[in-house]
Amino acid sequence: MTRVLLIEDDPAVRKGVHLALRRRGHEVEAAASGETGLLALDRFRPELVLLDLMLPGMSGLEVCRRIREKQQIPIIILSARGDDIDMVVGLEAGADDYVVKPASGEVLQARMRAVLRRVALPGEGDGAGAGAREPGPPGATASSSQTYGALTVDRSALLVAKNGREVVLAPSELKLLLFLSDSPGQVFSRQQLLEQVWEHSFYGDVRLVDACVMRLRAKIEDDSRAPVYVQTVRGFGYRFGPL
Repeated sequence: MTRVLLIEDDPAVRKGVHLALRRRGHEVEAAASGETGLLALDRFRPELVLLDLMLPGMSGLEVCRRIREKQQIPIIILSARGDDIDMVVGLEAGADDYVVKPASGEVLQARMRAVLRRVALPGEGDGAGAGAREPGPPGATASSSQTYGALTVDRSALLVAKNGREVVLAPSELKLLLFLSDSPGQVFSRQQLLEQVWEHSFYGDVRLVDACVMRLRAKIEDDSRAPVYVQTVRGFGYRFGPL
C-alpha cells in the first residue's frame, strides 16, 4: 500500500482516480487545489504525489516547485493531451514522470510502481529483463562510494556529494546518475535510458530523459552549458564522464 496525495481540481477525475487507487489498496488523500494540497503534504506525509497542472489559483507548476523546495518525494504529473508544453515545463520543474488523462487504473499503477522503484533501497528493486543491464540502485554491483573528479557517488547510501557537500537529487535524477556512472564512457541512447531508468517503451516519452538531464546538470555541473559528468554525444545520446 502506498500513501498517495492526489491534487486534482476536476471533481470527476478526482473521484475516478481516488476510487481506482483505493481499489488497488492505496491510501489516498485528495485535494482540489494547490494550496490545500500543500497543506495536506505536511499532515498526510504521502509517499507519492499525483499532480494536475491546470489548477485554480496556484498552478500545478508552482506546486511542483514548492514541493521540490521541501523534499524529493516522487511526483507524477497528470496532463491533458493538449498540455504538452506545460507538461515539459512541469518535468523541468522537478516532476519525475507524467500520465496523460484520462488514464486507466492499470496505467497509473504501473507508473507509480516504476517511480517508486527509483527510490527503493539497494536490493529491493525488480530485476531487469533477459539480457538487459541492471540499473544502478536496485541490485547495483558496487557497494562503496566512488569518486569522479569533484563528484562522489555512494551507491549503498544512495548519496551524492560534490566537493564534499551533499547534492539533493529527485528520484529520477538519482537513478539516472547511478545508471550512467555505473558505466563511465559508455554511450546510451535516450530510448535505452527511458527503458532502463523510467521503465517506459514509448519513444515519444524521451522528453523525460532530456528534462531530467537538464535538472541533473544544474545540480552537479560547474557549468551546465559545458557539462563534464553528463555529456551529450550528438546523434547518439548521453554518457558519463570525466573520461
